[in-house]
Amino acid sequence: MIKVILIDDEPLAQSIVTEYLQGYPQFEIVQCCNDGFAGVKAIAQHKPDLIFLDIQMPKINGFEMLELIEQPPSVIFTTAFDEYAIKAFESHAIDYLLKPFSKERFDKAIQKWLQMRNQVQVKPTHTALINEEIRQPEERNRIVIKEGSNIKIIPVHDIQYIEAYDDYVKIFTQKEMFLKKKTMSFYEQTLNPAQFVRVHRSYIIALQQLTKIEPLEKDTHIALLKSGAKIPLSKSGYLKLKSVLGI
Repeated sequence: MIKVILIDDEPLAQSIVTEYLQGYPQFEIVQCCNDGFAGVKAIAQHKPDLIFLDIQMPKINGFEMLELIEQPPSVIFTTAFDEYAIKAFESHAIDYLLKPFSKERFDKAIQKWLQMRNQVQVKPTHTALINEEIRQPEERNRIVIKEGSNIKIIPVHDIQYIEAYDDYVKIFTQKEMFLKKKTMSFYEQTLNPAQFVRVHRSYIIALQQLTKIEPLEKDTHIALLKSGAKIPLSKSGYLKLKSVLGI
């Protein structure tokens, strides 16, 4: 059997996919979820072959949910996103079904996935999809972290600085430090450049946390933050920081 999970906060959308899948006896819906939190837990429990995923949902959106899964299953999006945004993502996903979608359009998506599966093709990565510049507005204002079975949402205004850590980054707030499997380049491009500056290959700082810039050795400097953290500045980072501060 092909295990399927539906993740959508609209009961009507879930019922439509359920009805359309009745024509495919090899598919088994193992769980229906109303939000991304439940989706993460269901995927960990059932390890489905395919998920139908909405984008705009309560708590966390579909993109943020995928970020929390190390090896996402194949995804067919069922979304009310406009057609322009959908076309921007087409090359990175199995398929997109724009609500309301017909049985014929649904069948095409299923056949596309079955063909890829039968060809023993490597599951498409969702990295490009998740890193796409076209993102939901809330994703620029928060970072979603998974710690064990817990999911935490960090508002970006709570971030003091970000430090590179192998394949992860360390995200420092006033009270805690969080690990996130992302690159420094991702956050350099995603975070508001008027609020965050990459001052070193390994550091991004929040400008509101900066209290002082001090010389360290010949031609080198450090940034002092409100927390007392001392952040090294590269030569280019120092110049960038001065430019942003207008000094």
